[in-house]
Amino acid sequence: MTPTTPVASITGTGLWNAPEVITNEELVASFNEYARLQNEANAAAIARGEIAALTPSSVEFIEKASGIRRRYVIDRKGVLDPQRMRPYFAPRPNEEISLQAEICLSASRDALAMAGRDAADIDLLILACANMQRPYPAMAIEVQQALGTSGYAYDMNVACSSATFGIEQAANAIRAGTARAVLVVSPEITSAHLDWRDRDSHFIFGDVCTAVVVEDAARATAPGRFDILGTRLATRFSNNIRNNAGFLSRCEDIDRDAHDQLFVQEGRKVFKEVCPMVVEHIGGHLAQLGLTPQGVARYWLHQANLNMNQFIARKLLGSDPSLERAPVILDEYANTASAGSIIAFHRHRDGLADGDIGVICSFGAGYSVGCVVVRRVN
Repeated sequence: MTPTTPVASITGTGLWNAPEVITNEELVASFNEYARLQNEANAAAIARGEIAALTPSSVEFIEKASGIRRRYVIDRKGVLDPQRMRPYFAPRPNEEISLQAEICLSASRDALAMAGRDAADIDLLILACANMQRPYPAMAIEVQQALGTSGYAYDMNVACSSATFGIEQAANAIRAGTARAVLVVSPEITSAHLDWRDRDSHFIFGDVCTAVVVEDAARATAPGRFDILGTRLATRFSNNIRNNAGFLSRCEDIDRDAHDQLFVQEGRKVFKEVCPMVVEHIGGHLAQLGLTPQGVARYWLHQANLNMNQFIARKLLGSDPSLERAPVILDEYANTASAGSIIAFHRHRDGLADGDIGVICSFGAGYSVGCVVVRRVN
């Protein structure tokens, strides 16, 4: 008899919110004061035409460009200080748990509780996010120790698609029988890699952590699971979203705080190139599974930009989607890199009937696109 391939299922999710909030009004006031100070200090060079004066930001500009109204951050004081314009994190000795590992714990424990699992039930922990606090030892292994999970752990980074790429790796481990249950954790401290001095991007990101438990559906005990019908990933190289920070920077004798050592993007090019790529990716994946976009009850899309989400959902469905069908959380959270689609899933996973189909999709730097198609099982 041929053994049956296990069905991977999402049985628990967890969410940790950063402790502080910055509204658009506060952010604009801080940025505009920074711009005023810079323009005042460089008045002579500006008058000679050697450099351009900084343009003030506005709440209207931010909300029209992105749909973002606020964001959660670990440290708002440093971000809002016009003389600093970056968060302040107190250094920690090696013997103390790392900041990025610490923020994983609450979200992970909540996901385990929802799944009805203990940390010891986890055979594999994948820490999947856009930026790691350090190269090694792996952040995942530190979280493994702090939580008390068994088996093995590793880090992975595919920028804003890290969480969905991580879910595929988790599902593959379940299907291969190398793990009974997997925890995918996405601690996104995006405030540290954002250039808060850049008018075009200073409003984009917020801090958060999500966690997802993926396990063999046959072993699941928690009600309301989501069986994974299929995963599909794609990448295509582009420089239009980039962060050049790395250990080689110190050898190049460049300013570690330079603009290109932080998040930079060509927003218009990203919109024009990524949106069609995502529409084709999701549509093709659904067709591969014998499904249609109209047959999907809920789309949990990457939360980067409201205009992008509306464009993608409209192209797939042929009409403007309702907020129930394509939930939006970026107005509250801003862009949280790989965590965005998982926050949407966590916050808007209820209200589906048994057998309903849903799509979790993330997209971003790389370019990269990750799609996870799930079926609700009540």
